[in-house]
Parts: sequence; structure tokens; C-alpha cells
Amino acid sequence: MSVQDVKGILTGGDDAATQYFKRTTSESLTKRFQPIVKKAMAKVKLAEKYDEIAASGAKLGLVKEEDAQLEDYVTRKALDGLFIVIAEEEKKVRQDPAGAASALLRKVFGAIGK
Repeated sequence: MSVQDVKGILTGGDDAATQYFKRTTSESLTKRFQPIVKKAMAKVKLAEKYDEIAASGAKLGLVKEEDAQLEDYVTRKALDGLFIVIAEEEKKVRQDPAGAASALLRKVFGAIGK
């Protein structure tokens, strides 16, 4: 992380840290998520059928090329969801840093005691 990155996170919007992490971790997270998605998709054989139909749709311009592979699409959407949740939490922390830190500490130490 560069000094410029830190400055951008501190002076950025409600999700500046989330956007930094999205930019710097998406590729590695995709590599980790995709095998899990692929395994789940193989169980129901949905991906094969979708890919056949979507490939035809992509050729006709009805489906974006990046959405023509179900495993890629599901992985991307799962990561989008992850970053949405992180951004919501980041916004709470920025709005009430002391309260958010206290809530986080309660969660962490509460989990340790279990």
C-alpha cells in the first residue's frame, strides 16, 4: 500500500477502503472463489446448459461476452456482493468510528469467549 493509497482511503468517500481492496484483491479472490463455484455448478450441471445458450446469445449480442460463462458470472457476482457488504460496514465505521470500533471489539472478544 502506497502513501497515495492511504491518503485516498482517508480522504475518499464512504467506501474508499472497500474500493482499494476491491481493486487490489479481486484477481486473487476470483482465483480462490472460482473453483468453489465450479464445483457447486458441476453438481447440478447447470453451467453446461447455460454456457451453451449464453454462447449463442453472445454471438447475437443478446448476452455480454463476459456473462457467457456461468461460473465466471456467478464468481463475479459473489465478489460484488462481498464488496457491497464490506462497503456498508465501512460506511458505518466512518459515520461512527468509536461506536463501530466498540461493536467490533464486542464481536471479536465475544467470539473468543465462546
